Amino acid sequence: QVQFVESGGGLVQPGGSLRLSCAASLRHFSIYAMGWYRQAPGKQRALVASITSGGSTDYVDSVKGRFTISRDNSKNTVYLQMNSLKPDDTAVYYCTVYGGDSWGQGTQVTVSS
Repeated sequence: QVQFVESGGGLVQPGGSLRLSCAASLRHFSIYAMGWYRQAPGKQRALVASITSGGSTDYVDSVKGRFTISRDNSKNTVYLQMNSLKPDDTAVYYCTVYGGDSWGQGTQVTVSS
């Protein structure tokens, strides 16, 4: 059974930074494109950033220039570096295989002064 364990969330002031990690129990992790998603209160879960098996990345417009997705295939882990955080970034963040539907518990990110 595929599992994703997200960590690194917390409470941060506007303008601050956080680095999220996602450990995947996924055979042949390196061949999969991976994505970070987030779900804000009262909203649907939405894709934030993705990374292909070859390392190409893509971002939703609202986080371009502030967030960076990366992966370490030797650790079956994908990361999301979040800088210049805004209150609108407040959400539960999840990772999964890009386009997949298997979800972990997520990690809460709260941006507030």
